[in-house]
Amino acid sequence: MTIQTDLLTAIETYFDAIHFCDTGKLASVFHPQSSLFDADNGTVFVEPIDSFSRDVGGRVSPASTGQDREAEVLMVDFLSPISATVKIRIRAHQSVFVDHLGFVRGADGWQIVSKIWHLESTVEADGQSQDAAA
Repeated sequence: MTIQTDLLTAIETYFDAIHFCDTGKLASVFHPQSSLFDADNGTVFVEPIDSFSRDVGGRVSPASTGQDREAEVLMVDFLSPISATVKIRIRAHQSVFVDHLGFVRGADGWQIVSKIWHLESTVEADGQSQDAAA
């Protein structure tokens, strides 16, 4: 496999982890010391991966409700052969997020070392999208 193919496989693992609320897949794609960041509410919120994994494991998965997986790669920027920033858009239930995922490639392959996320919009029952407050 090429470096880019391996990175795309890791991204797909992340998409599946969120869609199926699969904490095993989360553990395989996130570095054990990674953290997640958000500032949508006006202050910086930091969540270690262990906390995020527990949150995801306690959710009803979008897959179990019959929701199709809606996820796309918007940009891949290789900083070096072993580091990349990936911008994605992903839907989980009514929430549509845009994430910047920092990846590094080490002994365990490509892993997310940081995630900055933003709630881009919510989807109403009629399928209409509404921008989230910034």
